[in-house]
Amino acid sequence: MPSSPRPPAAPPEPAASRRLTLRRPAAPAPAAAPAPRPAATAARTATPAPRPQRAAPPPAPAAGEGATRLNKRLAELGLCSRREADDWIAHGWVYVNGAVAEMGVKVTPQDRVTVERAAQRQQDSRVTILLNKPIGYVSGQAEDGHEPAVALINPRTHWREDPSGLRFTPPHLRGLAPAGRLDIDSVGLLVLTQDGRVARQIIGEDATMDKEYLVRVVYQGPGPLRALPPGARAEPLQEIDEHDPVSTNVQAVFPREQLERLRHGLSLDGQPLKPARVEWQNPEQLRFVLTEGKKRQIRRMCELVGLKVVGLKRIRIGRVTLGNLPVGQWRYLGAHERF
Repeated sequence: MPSSPRPPAAPPEPAASRRLTLRRPAAPAPAAAPAPRPAATAARTATPAPRPQRAAPPPAPAAGEGATRLNKRLAELGLCSRREADDWIAHGWVYVNGAVAEMGVKVTPQDRVTVERAAQRQQDSRVTILLNKPIGYVSGQAEDGHEPAVALINPRTHWREDPSGLRFTPPHLRGLAPAGRLDIDSVGLLVLTQDGRVARQIIGEDATMDKEYLVRVVYQGPGPLRALPPGARAEPLQEIDEHDPVSTNVQAVFPREQLERLRHGLSLDGQPLKPARVEWQNPEQLRFVLTEGKKRQIRRMCELVGLKVVGLKRIRIGRVTLGNLPVGQWRYLGAHERF
C-alpha cells in the first residue's frame, strides 16, 4: 500500500522576525473564526497565512511637525549613542516603515522603526572598564607630557579578583573612551567604555547620574581664597582614603552656614549650581554627591567658602562603586552591574 504524501515543510522564518520593533502598530480587530477545513487540506495548516500588504509610508512631515533625526530618536530610546546609530544606519540595520533607513532621515512618533538583531549582537560585544586612576594620568588624550589613563589598560594591570570572568583582548581597546573626566591629580573611579549607551547615561546632555567623592580639606579662614597668579600651578593633591588617620579637626572650625552654602547657594561661571549633598566623612574629609560636573567644580566650590582641597577621590558613579579595586588597576563592568 503506497504511503501517504508528507505535508510540505514550514517555510523559513521571515526576515522581519530578525528585527527588533521599537514601536508596534495597533493590533487589528480579531477576524471571525474560519470554517472547518476539509481533511484533504489539513496538511497545509502549517503554512502561515500571507502577510497583509503594508501600506506605503506616510509622506515626510514638514519641519516643526514633530519630526526628529533617526539617530537622535534611537539615542532617546536608550538603544545606543547617536554615533552608534549612524553606524547602524550605515550598515543597513535600521528600517523605517519596513524600508532600509537612509542617513539623515527624519521620523515622527507615528513612524515604525525596527532594528536588526545584528546591531544588538554588535553592541553586546562592547566592553566597559572601571579604572582606579592614580595621580599623574589624564582622563582623555595625552597632554603636557602626561599619559592618558587608557595606557593603564593592559593584561598586567588587570585586577586578578575581577569577578566578570572576561579576559582582556586587544579589540577591547578599540574605541575605548572615558565617560567623564577626572583631573590629573585626582584619583579614583574612572569609566572607560566602548558602549555609547553607558557614555550617554553618565555624560549625556540630560544625564542626572550622581557621583560621589571624598575630599580632604584645610580651612584658611572666612571668605573666598585668593586666586593663583596667572600661570601659577596649584599644589598637587594627596592620595586619600576614607580610613586615613585624622591630623586636623577642620570640622570644628568650619562655620555651619558655610557648609549650607556648599549644599546649595553657590554659583560658578555666572550660573547657580544644582543642590549637592555635602557631609563630614571625618573631621578633615567631606563627602560630596553631585549630579553635575563643571570643570574643577569641587575645588572651586570649596575655594568660595575658604576651604582648600588637598585630596580628592571619586568612589561612586550611579550604582557602581570603586570598592576594593587597587590604585592603578582595572576591571570589567560585570553583566549584572548597571549604572
